[in-house]
Amino acid sequence: MTAPARYLNRELSWLQFNTRVLKEAVNPRHPLLERLMFLSISGSNLDEFYMVRVSGLLELIKENIKTPSIDGKSPLRQLEDINAVAGELMASQQSIWNGLRCELATSGIELLEAADVLPSEAEQLRATFMRAVFPVLTPLAVDMAHPFPFIPNLGFTVAFKLRAASGKEMTALVPVPLQAPRFLPVRKAPGISRCVALETAIGMFADALFPGFEVLGSGAFRIIRDSDVEIEEEAED
Repeated sequence: MTAPARYLNRELSWLQFNTRVLKEAVNPRHPLLERLMFLSISGSNLDEFYMVRVSGLLELIKENIKTPSIDGKSPLRQLEDINAVAGELMASQQSIWNGLRCELATSGIELLEAADVLPSEAEQLRATFMRAVFPVLTPLAVDMAHPFPFIPNLGFTVAFKLRAASGKEMTALVPVPLQAPRFLPVRKAPGISRCVALETAIGMFADALFPGFEVLGSGAFRIIRDSDVEIEEEAED
């Protein structure tokens, strides 16, 4: 009864559960926005999985603990298997998102890239950005005099590679506060909603954040930190 082959690994089993959640995002019996919601749930589930379950395995590996789980896998082997399965899961999430994005556009909800915004729409978008987003942004330089700042768990940040008029290159970060809107409207009409993601708008109007600098490149990232909580009971009873 204790043979490892009789047991499923609990971490891989959880990833299979989240894969079933993701499959609801392609279920045609669900309305389109509900399918988008299932995709979002699978993403937040995966974040929590890495914050708690994977962080626990990393702690075991850090302490050089090699005790196998009930299914016979060492912490390192579990982490290798998790990364392989989670990689496939994230690839599926991206593929499903691309399909849902096309279906949303067909239904009148368009999420635009910077190149898709018309010049007349860009003027209105800049006005919205300067009014609703620009006042709450705090650009941060990263160099020898300014070390990399602390970014909180699930913190969303846009990074820029810049070049000054003198030719000197530098890196800058723009942490995105929670109070900033996640999407900015470009144009609304009956049955049509065109918008851009917040990171797209920040990239489009980087000249307002970094006057006098040329943007050589940019990208957005999030930090997922260890959120596993250890409870120590000191009471004798």
